[in-house]
Amino acid sequence: MSTTAEEGRFNLSAWALRHQALVVFLIALATAFGILAYTRLAQSEDPPFTFRVMVMRTFWPGATARQVQEQVTDRIGRKLQETPAIDFLRSYSRPGESLIFFTMKDSAPVSEVPATWYQVRKKVGDMAATLPQGVQGPFFNDEFGDVYTNIYTLEGDGFSPAQLHDYADQLRSVLLRVPGVAKIDYFGDPDQHIYIEISNTQLTRLGISPQQLG
Repeated sequence: MSTTAEEGRFNLSAWALRHQALVVFLIALATAFGILAYTRLAQSEDPPFTFRVMVMRTFWPGATARQVQEQVTDRIGRKLQETPAIDFLRSYSRPGESLIFFTMKDSAPVSEVPATWYQVRKKVGDMAATLPQGVQGPFFNDEFGDVYTNIYTLEGDGFSPAQLHDYADQLRSVLLRVPGVAKIDYFGDPDQHIYIEISNTQLTRLGISPQQLG
């Protein structure tokens, strides 16, 4: 009885040994289809990646690190806690400057990222008017995770930083017309300043404070 039942079962190993030519053909066919499918896989040199971090930078000239922390960083941070998709905040306060990193939850759908950045800008923008007088910003940056493939240096003996900046603007206009170029940013470009020197005696006589000159 047991022998009959075993004989009735399909034995794959025995079948493969009896049909070796067919088995080899099927393996070769599957390998060929696998290689063909692999060569037709979609490829991207720089695959799209959604960066879920936004940076908020705020300036308060003349303020101490403690003042920046209490009057700017903490207040903006409390407002950002109202954002539903928030994961965590990381902030740095130093004299005259506040820097806040807003990080979204990894579980949040990619489609919600633009809407979250809009909410962050709106919430902080609505309370910006309540920040201390003299505060500049906040300024938002949600594109610092961009990938750059080429970096060029522009230098020239005898040229001022302002002149180099003007030539860089001309070069930027030309490069933006190249197919495939999406964005060009400047690195290490010094900010241009105008320095006003006036004696304290004259300021007092005119009734003007240094903050008004700024």
